[in-house]
Amino acid sequence: MQTKISTREEYLKRINVVVEYINNHLDSELDLNKLAEISNLSPYHFHRIIKAFLGEPPGLFITRMRVETTARLLRYTQIPIQEIAYNVGYEMSSSLSKAFKQYYDISPIEYRNNKNFTIMKAPLINAELKLKAPKIVELPTKTAIYIRIIGEYGGSDYETVWNRLWAFIKEHKLFTAGIENIGISHDDPKVTESEKCRYDACLVIHKSAQAQGEVGVKEITGGKYAVFLYQGIYSNLGAAYDTIFGKWLPESGHGLRNAPCFEKYLNNPNRTKPEKLKTEIYIPIN
Repeated sequence: MQTKISTREEYLKRINVVVEYINNHLDSELDLNKLAEISNLSPYHFHRIIKAFLGEPPGLFITRMRVETTARLLRYTQIPIQEIAYNVGYEMSSSLSKAFKQYYDISPIEYRNNKNFTIMKAPLINAELKLKAPKIVELPTKTAIYIRIIGEYGGSDYETVWNRLWAFIKEHKLFTAGIENIGISHDDPKVTESEKCRYDACLVIHKSAQAQGEVGVKEITGGKYAVFLYQGIYSNLGAAYDTIFGKWLPESGHGLRNAPCFEKYLNNPNRTKPEKLKTEIYIPIN
């Protein structure tokens, strides 16, 4: 029991360090890689842990801190808007005004002139899925052929990419029993622009293969993993990760290894109803 309490306290301590740093450096450029370093959390998992604990990705949290600080300064001081913009990290007051209006649906000038205006938004309600306790497994390193997709996750070209991977298997006579369909998402779409998100569609193989054209060969890191079974539509996998990182991980007594999470797809989406799709989520742990 003490291990679990210490784990949660350790995550909260690291997140508090990040939040304190952000609050003290709103006038500076806040690089997310630097924040991950400050938190002593792996860059692979930093965004998901922050989102799970704070309820929003780090980029949105930073924006909210900036506009909420702006609102307080507008309400309780007479500091010029241009100076406020500098104080909260915007080079131009027009950039601050755009962010402020997007967030509160009122401009900074309008708010300063009408301080009775209520700008508080209703709090976001995070969806939490009910997931069964994970299996803890020790995996060997796996070899996979893969095609990297750059663009919005779940795009229309995903099906054709998987088809091209299977065609490669057939052409090069790589078929054996036990080929696994693995997906590795490298970016958080709440942080990275959707057209720049990287996803590796992978087929785990058991024969030697050489990279050719768009098809690469890579290793999927072995080691200890917590494996969760999720059933449902792929578009709701983000809520599953939020539940894992926000609820299970801090109470588990496990730390995270510096390796990416990945997903193993257990049935064919072309022959399975979306709500019946089964996915194993692999979380690398110490």
